[in-house]
Amino acid sequence: MLGLVRETQRALKFFVKAAKPMDRKPATLLVMMSLLLSAYAPPPSRAAEDSSSQPSRTSAQAEFSADDFDWREIVPSLFVAAGLPGEQGIKAVLENSKVLRAYVANEVRTECKSDKKPCSAKGDGFTLEGEVSKRIDEIVQEGIFHRHRMTIVDCPLPRKPFPFSEIVAIKSEKQGNAYLILDLTDRSYTAMQVQAKYGVPQDTNVTQWYSVYKYRLESTRYTSKAVFEIDPVDGAVMRVAISLKPKNRH
Repeated sequence: MLGLVRETQRALKFFVKAAKPMDRKPATLLVMMSLLLSAYAPPPSRAAEDSSSQPSRTSAQAEFSADDFDWREIVPSLFVAAGLPGEQGIKAVLENSKVLRAYVANEVRTECKSDKKPCSAKGDGFTLEGEVSKRIDEIVQEGIFHRHRMTIVDCPLPRKPFPFSEIVAIKSEKQGNAYLILDLTDRSYTAMQVQAKYGVPQDTNVTQWYSVYKYRLESTRYTSKAVFEIDPVDGAVMRVAISLKPKNRH
């Protein structure tokens, strides 16, 4: 896996030239680096001032599509994570991720239907939401690692059918920034759907390997950006990366 490199323009130039979409692990870290180095400044939109409050956890669904994900819903959790130590910040993001909760809930449901681990045998205190939270805590404990003052959890989502194949949460101890990155597994989520949901991108870009749609939320307390990587051939979304940078951080 490529290491995180210094946050310099030279590193960004390397990212643009070398980050092939199929190089999953290096590309994940390089996308994160690109967010750290991002210099684009499209006209800001107004974000709700109460968005710093932590959202209520969304009930997991048996069926989950890529369009069920809304990057704006994770922004409050990223803001909370920005003010917490690394591991606590990562947990704040992943425990409130609609994508991860849906995925883990599907795993729990599958186990409950089997004869080996019926949920009825777990006692009266068992709840689906409680079990999901417990398992996400375990994911954080088992998968967390640190690199270059970054706290990272990289969680593969291999069970099918599911629209996402990987979720990565990152907290920068140096800058206080927080990140969430999602890889998509199939070609079912398209650029047209992105625009239908979020409107015309505030900025776009084209690299050697993919097109980029960029969106931005601005408040008095943070700047948050979403970057959608799109296959220019068929318009399929391959990855979405969300970053949040707190303002007036001392």
